[in-house]
Amino acid sequence: MPSLASIAQYLDALLRVSEFQDYPNAVNGVQVDSDSDIVRVAAAVDAREKTILLAVERGANLLLVHHGLFWGGVQPLTGPYLRRIRALLDSRVALYSSHLPLDAHPELGNNVLLARELGLRPTHGFARTKGVDIGVMGDTEMATQELTQLAHAFAQSHGGVVRTSYMEPGRLTRRWAICTGAGASSDTIREATERGVDTLIVGEGPHHTAIEGEENGIVVIYAGHYATETLGVQALARHVSQEFSIPWVFLQAPTGI
Repeated sequence: MPSLASIAQYLDALLRVSEFQDYPNAVNGVQVDSDSDIVRVAAAVDAREKTILLAVERGANLLLVHHGLFWGGVQPLTGPYLRRIRALLDSRVALYSSHLPLDAHPELGNNVLLARELGLRPTHGFARTKGVDIGVMGDTEMATQELTQLAHAFAQSHGGVVRTSYMEPGRLTRRWAICTGAGASSDTIREATERGVDTLIVGEGPHHTAIEGEENGIVVIYAGHYATETLGVQALARHVSQEFSIPWVFLQAPTGI
């Protein structure tokens, strides 16, 4: 069975972790170490008590996540945060997290995989962040309502729902962009406007982005933060399974957001 060190070294190179300037508390890479050989990999969107306990229940001792433990920065080991740490350490479960590197990966990334799920073909990057394109964009000829229905079916399969900004009946999508997770912002609306995007697909975003989108002729499809970020961790775990000949499992834990 492979060691955590060998898997982590492989993933760090595959995901080009060192090339990304992520959020300060993202902490890409190994977040909780282990000296045990890895026997089963579990994938989840979030490192939370529920997914950690599910990983233990399913016999996994490596948990791959998109959102790691440290988003709140330095904090005391109390309450739910302590329970997460204790569950990992008591059960000897290692934790590996990949945030922006997984969003942006050209084959295993959340954005490229969501495009494929919706029948779209990316041709360019989108949502440039600190020198790296996190999202994707491309051209199509599809009724925006049809695209919304495809997004709704996908979100519903992961315990979510789709919301959209205002759209005219019979509207067509000709140029689209995707930025999963919290992808709607004034910055992404501005970039979409400058690049001729008429439909922006994201996980979630603040209220003002719907207004800014409408005022710039852009329909924003909010397909759910959780749902739009389920694809990357599954692809990553499947890839590790194939590369290291160990089983994997996806741990579904919808947040409703």
